[in-house]
Amino acid sequence: MTTNVSPDHILQVGMGFWASKTLLSAVEMEVFTELARQPEDLETLRGRLGLHPRAARDFLDALAALGFLSRIDGKYANSPAADFYLDKHKPSYIGGILQMANHRLYGHWNHLTAGLRTGKLQNEARDQDGGSSPFEALYADPARLKEFLAAMTGISRGANMAIARKVAWNQYRTFADVGAAQGDLAVQIALANPHLSGIGFDLAEVGPIFEEYVEHHGLAGRVRFVAGSFFENPLPRADVITMGHILHDWNLEEKKMLIRKAYEAIPDGGALVAYDAVIDDDRSRNAFGLLMSLNMLIETPGGFDYTGADCQGWMKEAGFRETRVEHLAGPDSMVVGIK
Repeated sequence: MTTNVSPDHILQVGMGFWASKTLLSAVEMEVFTELARQPEDLETLRGRLGLHPRAARDFLDALAALGFLSRIDGKYANSPAADFYLDKHKPSYIGGILQMANHRLYGHWNHLTAGLRTGKLQNEARDQDGGSSPFEALYADPARLKEFLAAMTGISRGANMAIARKVAWNQYRTFADVGAAQGDLAVQIALANPHLSGIGFDLAEVGPIFEEYVEHHGLAGRVRFVAGSFFENPLPRADVITMGHILHDWNLEEKKMLIRKAYEAIPDGGALVAYDAVIDDDRSRNAFGLLMSLNMLIETPGGFDYTGADCQGWMKEAGFRETRVEHLAGPDSMVVGIK
């Protein structure tokens, strides 16, 4: 054996669920929201969080060693990133996606090996026929739906804000966000571009949640909700169609169908803006995008993530005359097609 080879990376990834679950439990117990108030010592924090004496010190010190907390003069405080992103009272909070990961995905990923061998989804529907929409059960449960939509806002916020700045919105007057979820993409576009009016298009169950979010941001006069299924109905007509974390949910033919529908809904010169954790064309750098594609195996009958070149090819096949890929934030990039 060579002394130049270390097992450190193997152990770090292989035992990575230790760190993951420690963070997820901290979010669940609102550790970071508590410490956003003020730094606290071990006994104060243990009492306020309801931690057992045996576990409290190791738990909090582990969070410090992982970089989520600091410990100075016996008092724990949030790291800058944890304070900004994991305090549930801040608009920058992204803990929703971590809460969903804790409640659902963490357990479902225990079945990854079965998914890799069978090609079948491994979530709540794994004992069914595997052919139904992954969203049917979710949309039937109002509490789970609201948690899911808030989670989508958390994971999408950075990309949404980038799209609001990076698209040439001055060329357009209207937009429609397809698969609008809670409405954050529509809200960020409208906030940054006061001349625009927009539509959020999603299943009817989403309507009240979308409208509440839009009203909270003072945009009810410019952004409205339209109920419909993008499988059963034409897409709303608009200068720009946006799809955030939508295409990766579906199989190849469904992806192409959604792109064709977007092409039909926009005028000449209009645009389709689709974003996901787009995989680099060499499929070697965006590990998050590749892992997200495995998550689509867990969660959907046929969904998968894709490269920018893949999506550009589908857009050109649908008739788009010009396409480009542009990085947004974190692992997310947008693919833009101009009709």
